[in-house]
Amino acid sequence: MSTAPASDDRRPEPAAEPAPKKPKPRLVFDDPLDQQSSDDTDRGWGERPPAAGSAADLARFLDEKPPHHL
Repeated sequence: MSTAPASDDRRPEPAAEPAPKKPKPRLVFDDPLDQQSSDDTDRGWGERPPAAGSAADLARFLDEKPPHHL
């Protein structure tokens, strides 16, 4: 008696497709000094965007208060 199945109903598994390759970063030959850096903005220096209202003014005052004014 044979242990092999009478008919082979198994289908071959499809070959796994290779993972798509990430494109290489393109080279940029622009002048880096033509672009604005974060240090060129008020936000880069830690400034907050202008906010209206006395609560925002109080928060800024308390954040920027010198230590000898505690």
